[in-house]
Amino acid sequence: MGLIFQSYAQTCQGSLGDPVINEDFGAGTNPGFQLPFTYTNYNYVQNGCPDDGMYTISNNVNNCFNGTWHSLNQDHTGNPNGYMMIVNASYAPGIFYTQQTTAGQLCPNTTYEFAAWILNLCNRQSCSGSSILPNITFSIETTGGTILKTYNTGDIPVTNSPQWNQYGTFFTTPANSSQAVIVKMTNNAPGGCGNDIALDDITFRACGPIIQTGFSSTTGPLNQQLCEHGSALYTIKATVQGGSNLSYQWQENKLGTGWIDISPTAGQVPDSLNVGFLNAVPGDYQYRLGVSISSVGCRSYSPPLTITVNPLPVVPAFSPQIVCQGNVLQLTASGGASYVWTGPNMQPTTQNPLIINNVTAANTGTYTVVATSNKGCAAPPVQAVVTVVPKVTASISNSAITICAGQQAQLSASGGPYYKWTPSAGLNNDTIPNPVATPLQTTTYTVDVSNGGCDDSTKSVTVTVNQNPVANAGGNKILFEGQSAKLDASITGDNITGFYWTPTTFLDDPSSLTPTATPTDDITYTLTAVSQTCGISTSSAFVRVYKKITIPNAFSPNSDGINDKWNIEALITYPASSVMVYNRYGQQVYQSTGYAKPWDGTYNGSLLPQGTYYYIIDLKDERPKIAGWVVIVR
Repeated sequence: MGLIFQSYAQTCQGSLGDPVINEDFGAGTNPGFQLPFTYTNYNYVQNGCPDDGMYTISNNVNNCFNGTWHSLNQDHTGNPNGYMMIVNASYAPGIFYTQQTTAGQLCPNTTYEFAAWILNLCNRQSCSGSSILPNITFSIETTGGTILKTYNTGDIPVTNSPQWNQYGTFFTTPANSSQAVIVKMTNNAPGGCGNDIALDDITFRACGPIIQTGFSSTTGPLNQQLCEHGSALYTIKATVQGGSNLSYQWQENKLGTGWIDISPTAGQVPDSLNVGFLNAVPGDYQYRLGVSISSVGCRSYSPPLTITVNPLPVVPAFSPQIVCQGNVLQLTASGGASYVWTGPNMQPTTQNPLIINNVTAANTGTYTVVATSNKGCAAPPVQAVVTVVPKVTASISNSAITICAGQQAQLSASGGPYYKWTPSAGLNNDTIPNPVATPLQTTTYTVDVSNGGCDDSTKSVTVTVNQNPVANAGGNKILFEGQSAKLDASITGDNITGFYWTPTTFLDDPSSLTPTATPTDDITYTLTAVSQTCGISTSSAFVRVYKKITIPNAFSPNSDGINDKWNIEALITYPASSVMVYNRYGQQVYQSTGYAKPWDGTYNGSLLPQGTYYYIIDLKDERPKIAGWVVIVR
């Protein structure tokens, strides 16, 4: 390989003005927007790895052409997702980039720099190590095509890793002209493998005298730090080397709102600026000195000096802390880079979180933390109020209580100001030390005694509920005279010690819960159950004894005093019964409710003729009706 020649970049050695042309291609997601057609004679593609004679706008280059291009993760500007122009040069020379200034935009008798940052995309593996090297001509021309200035970069070499370099040139406008100019970057390299570049930060701007500035002196620092709400007075010094008949103007850029001229104050000299802060607001404050020969648009500026007002740390407030004696107190501050804690009976400490083991009443009080940022700015003190409370020891008056169902049990606890009983079922109040319990069944109540900060202490009391005796005589019985009925009684409840029946008349075994009763008349039997702990219970069963009725099938109502009436034996014992008699034609001739007065064989006061009559008797005892016939004999 032959020698590679690269010309020295003719960039401005003095101070630069605000760009007349400033192309950084913007930022965003890939691909970026196509350039205006007048800016380049290369063809735009959206492919991140353009082919020969094409370009794209992208925020990265990744594994192009089997890795023979460098991979780039950001543009030269360093903006987040900042774009750059990626060019795969054509075989024939072509214009990479061109742009025209506006007429009247340039100042006469003023030097301007035309520069760009360029990166050779080919690495040492490209083209088997023999890639064609980019060679670019910078030119400044009039709108009529007259060349005012040219500069050739020479061959731009390959590098082991991606390397941006600035190339450019400058020229001075005539003393009596502010005509527009055209700037161009043209490809000079021959066709073949290689000649691929990335372009960024193309500028055309005034080049003035060398301006040196600094805080306190021109060799002083370029940056100052101040804390929020702070007060300070800074003096910026400046010197200007070269040029004559210059005018000076200090500018300020507050909080990124843009550069504005600072009105001169009494006693202010061109090479010195006093900047004062009172109760400073966070942000960046920038200052620079502008120097011009003829007009504001021709100024060049010193590199900006920056005063950064750093915000104070913001420490979240602490809620009041209640800690149990003997436990660990932990207070954690946030928002700063370092902290200093002070508090009751302790030396200042930088420990964070602040941890105090086995706290006592002496640790009760107000703790204060001062947080400091990594810029050395201290926040206002923040306080945490801590109360250390003694542990509680719960106690109860009785751990076991026995009651009968329906009775009340008085519970009683002590040891602290706050109480919580569980379960709450059956309690008249579950947050007092002495609630009244009326549980339906045996229940263990647990009380949690607290003083509002310590680990709670608990005790339990079991209320045993003995169920009351419940006697069940088994329900009422119905039978006919001469029959028997079994009383199917039962008893429930706790601690039953005995039972008895009253009366015992007609019972075959009064000591049994299921005796057999054979009464001759209606009778009520009462079962009494006795509990050793919860008293007695009674239950009764009524035994209804129906008399056996005998229905004659003939009577002779002839007033001889013998069998003159239809006497139905025992029917009088059925007072709700009904008796209906019909003749052979179905006509009712007799009816009665109950049978207090037997039928005498008449109908409406007249004697009925001898013959057969038919009856229906309803005893009203849920048994079937009785039907039959009876003969009147005369």
